[in-house]
Amino acid sequence: MFYKIARKILSFFLRLFFRIEVNGLDNIPMDDRLIICANHGSNWDPVLISIAFPKQIHWMAKKELFKNKVLSFILLKLGAFPVDRQDSDITAVKNALRVLKANKILGIFPEGTRVDSPDLSNTKAGISLLAIKSKSLILPIYIKRTYKVFNKVNINIGDPIDLSDNFNKKLNNEEYLNISKDILKSIYALGELNP
Repeated sequence: MFYKIARKILSFFLRLFFRIEVNGLDNIPMDDRLIICANHGSNWDPVLISIAFPKQIHWMAKKELFKNKVLSFILLKLGAFPVDRQDSDITAVKNALRVLKANKILGIFPEGTRVDSPDLSNTKAGISLLAIKSKSLILPIYIKRTYKVFNKVNINIGDPIDLSDNFNKKLNNEEYLNISKDILKSIYALGELNP
């Protein structure tokens, strides 16, 4: 209930200030385990994706956001959970797998932080590991925006990425990383749409 109310309020206000255009809604699989992976250049990104998406997204968010008690309360109510970006955060991985095994939607930024331009060296291997261990589809999303008032924001949703060929394989970290890099390439390819 809290999520739905917050989503409606934020949607109303953001659509006053930005011309939000969502492309590819028909690419969203409605009945599969799903990980949303998007580019990340602003703190507004998870909010915009959430108001454009028909189902609740449980975002992995940097642990620093949870230090403020009020913000932490709101984020937890919205279904977000903390992740330590500087360390192998086993608790965050377990939380992510729990979300997926409950057939809920997980939201992740593959680069782990905000970036101004594509850089595959920022890719984290954990994205593909989570998808393969949970047998989930990946949904690539690219947000094209400047976040200047009244400017257009394009949210481009790509075709789901199926990693089922890897579900029964024993992969090493380098192989997971290479798969994650391919996912990131798919995300940035969507940036070429709607110039």
